[in-house]
Amino acid sequence: MAYKGQIIKAMSGFYYVRPDKGEKTDIPFSYSEEAYQCRAKGLFRKKGISPLVGDRVVFELTETDDVEGYVTEVLPRKNRLKRPQVANVDQALVIFAVHTPEPALDLLDRFLLQMRVRDIPVILDFNKDDLSVGDEAERFREIYRDAGVELIFSSTVDETGIDEVRSFLKGKLTTVAGPSGAGKSSLINLISGREIMETGDLSRKIGRGKQTTRHTELIRIEEDSYIIDTPGFSSLELPDFQGRSLDSLFPEFDKYRNECYFTGCSHINEPDCGVKAGLSEGIIPRERYESYVLFYNELSEKRRYT
Repeated sequence: MAYKGQIIKAMSGFYYVRPDKGEKTDIPFSYSEEAYQCRAKGLFRKKGISPLVGDRVVFELTETDDVEGYVTEVLPRKNRLKRPQVANVDQALVIFAVHTPEPALDLLDRFLLQMRVRDIPVILDFNKDDLSVGDEAERFREIYRDAGVELIFSSTVDETGIDEVRSFLKGKLTTVAGPSGAGKSSLINLISGREIMETGDLSRKIGRGKQTTRHTELIRIEEDSYIIDTPGFSSLELPDFQGRSLDSLFPEFDKYRNECYFTGCSHINEPDCGVKAGLSEGIIPRERYESYVLFYNELSEKRRYT
């Protein structure tokens, strides 16, 4: 008999599927999160399809020795992320440290670009606010004030901003991502109210966290509120823009693009450029413009050799 459910965890070739509400099954759960341990049918390999955490699927129960069932169909997706490998998310919570380690803004901007291409709302959380020095927090607030994100500053030490994070997660399926060392696991543990993620120490040599997340998993925060914790990342390729221009993915440019003298202005070398005027006036943050130039040149180089 076929049932519908959602993949809540993927590890070592197994998919842990939680049945939808109302689906009645006779076989007891062996997994603690009320899910069945399943394999994917061989037909997925032939079709080049890989089930992902967050996928809604059709599965069958078998009661064999090594598995309890098989995923037979992946239902249509609302969206899909390649890195992290998740599907059907409502939003993304992106966690970077204010300090220790210093945030790599070009990496952050790459991730924001990926989410914007897919029209996935972003909550940008600068964590470890208790470690900020001088006006660091205010600097990041100015850089990302018009970047089309919800901005939060948090600390797991004094619990600053934690209630605000919880309010954004309520009733949503949220993918949580960020570089190692940003305090992602500690924040997830605090939000969930239990020790569900292993936390790691910062490497004294490189100032980065040791990778503690080994797989992708959907975690219940409260009723109808879930997060998908994902391994940290250290680099990201630019996404497929799906027919959109790079400058259209920078919300800060929206007010100024129509003020450019040249149609199709690249905002790099042309005179009478509205975007560069906004930059000169201090309205467009220089850090965001520098990311734009970096990505523009990277795309130009790639096109040259393709």
